[in-house]
Amino acid sequence: MAGVNPNGTLKGKVALVTGASRGIGEAIAVRLAMEGAKVVASARTAEPGESKLPGTLAATVERIRAAGGEATAVKADLSLEADRIRLVEETVAAYGPVDILVNDAAVTFFIPVETFPKKRFDLMFEVQVWAPLHLTQLVLPSMRERKQGWITNISSGAAIHPKQPYNRRGGGTIYGMCKAALERFSTGLASEVYDDNVAVNVISPGLVDTPGVAVHGLITEATKDRVTPIEYIAEAVYQLSVGDPKTMTGRIDHAAPMLQELGIKPSELV
Repeated sequence: MAGVNPNGTLKGKVALVTGASRGIGEAIAVRLAMEGAKVVASARTAEPGESKLPGTLAATVERIRAAGGEATAVKADLSLEADRIRLVEETVAAYGPVDILVNDAAVTFFIPVETFPKKRFDLMFEVQVWAPLHLTQLVLPSMRERKQGWITNISSGAAIHPKQPYNRRGGGTIYGMCKAALERFSTGLASEVYDDNVAVNVISPGLVDTPGVAVHGLITEATKDRVTPIEYIAEAVYQLSVGDPKTMTGRIDHAAPMLQELGIKPSELV
């Protein structure tokens, strides 16, 4: 039976998870807390009524605490520099320096290139590319000083170049640009901080049944057989967060094949 182990492998570790009000981010926050991490869950939706989508930071934190874990919510809009700085400051004030950073937050618009507005382009890159980079800049000095750290960025299969026969529906090109940039950032950073014992990896979830996926109508009769259970994503991020930074870094993995490679079955979430 799943539960929280306060003396688990992440005991004493501080984890900051963005996009944690619902979906993949919530699942990752829960999984890390199950192993004893002190989790700061961040998103724009703190309380009911603040979003059209289900899920809140309050619910994520309550879920963790009800199971015996430790978590704190920090509401933040990652498109704003001041919010990003405040998020890290409040995390450090609550629990101490960040050991584990998971960049999951995203703002996505599916619009064909021909009509894609610059305002939305700028917002997507700010949240999905610059925000992970900036948050990394904010937590990296402490990681380097302590010679330990784990950074995981959540990507997407959209980063992979399209192959023929092409899907003429379009709309996902800018999203794919963001995720491709995030992946290249991750592998480059992994090489830069290798000597500091800081691991940087990417999990590409594939298709997961989350509120965000539902609102974009991405699960259809044609795609339903490709859906990956959310437990796989959470488990993969946890495994990267306990991996040896000297051997498990610079990876871009789909969750299910990675767990199969490691011989691990995902844990049930509390």
